[in-house]
Amino acid sequence: MSSTVQSESLTVPVKRTAAKTVTKSVVKAASKTATRQVVNPAPKAPVKAEPKAALAPAVKTKSEKLLKGKKPKLVRDSLTIPKLEYLVLEELKQRGGKLGSPVKKNELIRAGIKTLAAMPDALFLAALKAVPAIKTGRPSKD
Repeated sequence: MSSTVQSESLTVPVKRTAAKTVTKSVVKAASKTATRQVVNPAPKAPVKAEPKAALAPAVKTKSEKLLKGKKPKLVRDSLTIPKLEYLVLEELKQRGGKLGSPVKKNELIRAGIKTLAAMPDALFLAALKAVPAIKTGRPSKD
């Protein structure tokens, strides 16, 4: 009796005997595993330990991490500012244009933030006290 057996992608005719059914794919697989030898990979060179000082990362603040990223995420936020301070922003924009460096309002605000961050504590507190507190939120329509 003859029949066909389909194994993976191989169709092989098989002769059936009363005792066993043997396929060519089984014989090939058995011969391959019998002839394989275990090969040990080459031993790796020992890894030298780094000094502990080199392993400890430098302490970075969140602002430094955000500034050094490939493309920083931008945050859209609105703020309330007195009209006189808004006019100062406009004057600073014009001043930058006269000096040959046109500037946008958000660039002026960011430059001010960097300047405040670089100040010593005493000057920073003096600058904060010079700014009056205002009611937050949208201004009423007068």
